[in-house]
Parts: sequence; structure tokens; C-alpha cells
Amino acid sequence: QVQLVESGGGLVQAGGSLKLSCVASGGSVSMRRMGWFRQAPEKEREFVAAISWSSGATYVDSVKGRFTISRDSAKNTVYLQMNNLKPEDTAVYYCATGQPYDSGWTYWGQGTQVTVSS
Repeated sequence: QVQLVESGGGLVQAGGSLKLSCVASGGSVSMRRMGWFRQAPEKEREFVAAISWSSGATYVDSVKGRFTISRDSAKNTVYLQMNNLKPEDTAVYYCATGQPYDSGWTYWGQGTQVTVSS
């Protein structure tokens, strides 16, 4: 059973930056596809970014060039660096992963709130 704990959310002005962290226990992040999702009020959860076990990264178009996903295998942690934040980035951000070398999303964190003021 993999457990994921997110942190790093908060309130920031538009144009600012935040770095989210997701610490994993019960499984290695280096063997898994790790992802970030977000859910804004009254909207469905949406994919934001993912990094594969081979370190390939993918992003939703709306965050390309502003967000960067990375992994520190020694700390078993995945990060989401968010720059040039916009009010539309306001959401609860969730970390997710699956089984080793599998593309499914099986395990989810509890989420961390990101609020961007205009």
C-alpha cells in the first residue's frame, strides 16, 4: 500500500510561484509513474502533469512552460514547481501513482490547497 502526502500549497498572488511536494511511503517513486491532478470548486478533477519511471514528463496544455514536475528518488519525493501562477490555477492539488511500471492511477494523496489571488 503506497501512501502519498502532499504539502506546499498556500495563498499566492498572480504571477507568483509555489512548489508542491509529494512524499511517498510504501513504494519507490522511481519505479512508478507519478502524477499531479487538480480539482477546482464545482469542476471535475483534471490531469496536470506526470513523470514516468523513465523520467519522461507530460503536461496539460494550460500549464506548459509554467509548471515543472520532478522527482528526487533519494527522498522518495515528487515535486511540482509552479511559476507565473494565474487565478485559474486555484484548486486542490492531488498527487497520484499506481503500481510499478504501470500507467494507472491507484493511490491518491489527501490534497493541498492552492489559491491564486488576482
